[in-house]
Amino acid sequence: QAQFVESGGGLVQPGGSLRLSCAFSGLDYYAIGWFREAPGKEREGVSCISSSAEHTNYADSVKGRFTISRDNAKKTVYLQMNSLIPEDTAVYYCAAAGGDSYLGGSYSCREYIYWGQGTQVTVSS
Repeated sequence: QAQFVESGGGLVQPGGSLRLSCAFSGLDYYAIGWFREAPGKEREGVSCISSSAEHTNYADSVKGRFTISRDNAKKTVYLQMNSLIPEDTAVYYCAAAGGDSYLGGSYSCREYIYWGQGTQVTVSS
């Protein structure tokens, strides 16, 4: 049975860091992504990583600040978030992608089919 357990959210000051964890089961061969949803805003794809951890992609809004990684032995995907700004405040979800592709040096994930329950990240002084 596919399942996620997200953790690591919390309150952090602007400029600070957090590391989110997404423990998964039954999803070893899926690409996994992170999304976020802020009040009054549409859900935004943040990053995704291939099942082998060889390929990643990032939203422009987080490039250079966030890093996604994956430890398949621990069945966990991480999202290291640095230089946090108030605009990063949201509920962060991990999800499994039904498909992904690597073409012309560009990696993308699509058709998300399993979702976690989310973890709240608040960036505020």
